[in-house]
Amino acid sequence: MVVAVYLLHQDFWNWKKAEPLILGFLPVGLAYHAGYSILAAIMMAVLVKFAWPEHLETTEHGLRGNGATGPQDH
Repeated sequence: MVVAVYLLHQDFWNWKKAEPLILGFLPVGLAYHAGYSILAAIMMAVLVKFAWPEHLETTEHGLRGNGATGPQDH
């Protein structure tokens, strides 16, 4: 998924043209990148939901019993 989104970012087919105008005023390259930005945001949401490391969600209070110190202990 990440590789596909990366490859879609390499928008070499719209570099030298402004036509057709999307909605009558938006150049096709700008419209493409607006759509790409939405796709990238969706991809990041999926990565956070399904690929986020579980160990990063451990709270500081859960570690205190194991001898770990936090900013309040100083």
